[in-house]
Amino acid sequence: MTSMISEAWTGPGRKDGTITVFKPEHDALHIDMNKKGNTEWWYFDARLDNGFMVVGFFRAKHERTGKTGVEITIYKPDGKKIQNVYDYSREDLKVTRKDANLSIGKNFIKVDYTNEKLPFYEIYLDEGDYGIHLKYKAIVQSWIPGNGYTQFGNMGHFGWCVPLPRAEVEGTIKVDGETISVKGIGYHDHNWLSFSLVRIVEYWYWGRIYSENFTIIFAFIKCNKKMDDYKIKVLMLAKDEKILESTGEYEILQEEFQFNEVVNNSYPRVLSFSNGDQMNITLQVQEIIDAENLLFELSPILRFVVKYLLRMKPGYFRLNSKFNIEVVLDGKSYKEQGTTLHEMVIAK
Repeated sequence: MTSMISEAWTGPGRKDGTITVFKPEHDALHIDMNKKGNTEWWYFDARLDNGFMVVGFFRAKHERTGKTGVEITIYKPDGKKIQNVYDYSREDLKVTRKDANLSIGKNFIKVDYTNEKLPFYEIYLDEGDYGIHLKYKAIVQSWIPGNGYTQFGNMGHFGWCVPLPRAEVEGTIKVDGETISVKGIGYHDHNWLSFSLVRIVEYWYWGRIYSENFTIIFAFIKCNKKMDDYKIKVLMLAKDEKILESTGEYEILQEEFQFNEVVNNSYPRVLSFSNGDQMNITLQVQEIIDAENLLFELSPILRFVVKYLLRMKPGYFRLNSKFNIEVVLDGKSYKEQGTTLHEMVIAK
């Protein structure tokens, strides 16, 4: 079955010898809105200097419900989470296949690609007492792993691009009806799928690291037995604004698994990534920022089928971890540390 999986790398091997140049159409609409099973979304987040963290979604079609809409999630400095999903009609989506300029109702994304390598984005989400109005100025060049598509035979494909691996952020957020001026650091990526990943994925990790000199983005997707337990690995390393590595050739070590009652599943308290002598990364979980049992999103009938007949325990973790990285470049060794957020999604 694994022969069905065709990864996106330009090669040689499972890496990019030549990194694909980002173009505005990479962040535009990709799917056929009328085709069943297609999903697509634009994701933005920001860690703000005042202790807040915000996440915004613009969804052409929701990955589970298929609905058009937006989502606003706000994490307060005290750890309290506010999450709201707002559904719109398909006609409220205004988008093209040229770039990421789009609107869903009065919510919008505006883009400026005058600087091709370091684009500028503005997002506006306003839904009653909650909102996110931020401007993103790229400080790391846009990235596409391979050609952006991983093909799963005749089942379909998974697409991913990262227009803003790391950006300076400034603007306002609205919390409980109060507008607050903010600054911070942000990220934006874009995904589209022509089938449900849940059918073939057991679990995945995703996250990134911002240190003094480096930006690292990683993803690890563990497929299920239908795909012979195939592992998809993706990692980007950038120094300052320039991308140095785009690869799937790394080793991952998962240690100290701990059970969480809310999610009804386990997560590793230690994750390590290594691609030999050039780069070594260790993440040590300090706290769970968010833990969800994803069964609650399903209808009662589907919840019963998934839980009792399929024996699945879908869940989600957002984790705050201490990181240590070691990078060797041109004979010089860098050792840097800090804290970062990363995620684990369990589909099995």
